[in-house]
Amino acid sequence: MSGVSGDLRKLSEARLLAPSAICVLIAAPALLLDRIPSAVTLTQLLLGCGLTVHAVRQRDRLLDQLAEVREVARITQEAIVRPLSRNLAGTHVSTRYHCAVRESALGGDLYDVAVTPFGLRVLVGDVRGHGLEAIRLTAETVAGFRELAHTACDLTDLATGLDERLAPDLGPEDFVTALLAEFAPGEVRLVNCGHPAPLRSGRRVELLEPAVTALPLGLRPDPLQYRVRLQPGDRLLLYTDGLTEARAPDGTLFPFLTEAAHALGDPLPDEALDTLYTRLLAHTGTALTDDLALILCQPTHITTPSPNPAHQSTP
Repeated sequence: MSGVSGDLRKLSEARLLAPSAICVLIAAPALLLDRIPSAVTLTQLLLGCGLTVHAVRQRDRLLDQLAEVREVARITQEAIVRPLSRNLAGTHVSTRYHCAVRESALGGDLYDVAVTPFGLRVLVGDVRGHGLEAIRLTAETVAGFRELAHTACDLTDLATGLDERLAPDLGPEDFVTALLAEFAPGEVRLVNCGHPAPLRSGRRVELLEPAVTALPLGLRPDPLQYRVRLQPGDRLLLYTDGLTEARAPDGTLFPFLTEAAHALGDPLPDEALDTLYTRLLAHTGTALTDDLALILCQPTHITTPSPNPAHQSTP
């Protein structure tokens, strides 16, 4: 959406400069010559005034169009990356989305949640690139998840279905990293397609790395589902690399694990995410240079998971 806003701004400037230039050309003879008939001078003044009024009207019209585009961007953002802070199927979900591009509401990071017959399913991903093409791919990925999340029997089928849906429209260097999570009693099931590993916060803070990380969506991944047990009070933080790759002005990476452990100690999920983002900005000293999506999931009740030897399990 930022590209559309920029195009409108350039068009506005061009339409304002054109009448101004004409006014200068009209007034030039009066400035360069001593003898200009009064009728000609009056005509020049009237024409200049008319062009000025026209320019102002054009400016106001383009500003209205720009405001409309920004409102469309805001609505689009809320439709694609819906802000959440609520209990869903036994899990509290809080989200935050921060776009690095000024005057843009949506970038290449994405997330979504779906309450399905298989439990609560969560997607977080990152589209390679920026601009309108990345926004299109972001929307298509979220739309595919919303369609397939309710029918795919497990997360491997869901990941494969998303890949098949996206691959035909991707360029040779395009892809989408994605992490899929499915919450069940006492555990979370995960599929990682080239995305940063989720972080579990509870008795200890640790990354939940898969034994094998599949390729991103669009590159024909061979996804593998694995299971992680959850204890009472455990939280799961899903995020994009805008968090782990942020740097201070001297190049120092954001101390992700240390800062996450501090922030996620806040008992309120929304405040925990706000604290983490505040500490991130304090480290970088400036606005973000990359988009950032944060999803914090906390089961509201824990029961014993049912055994299933077909899936990898992590304590």
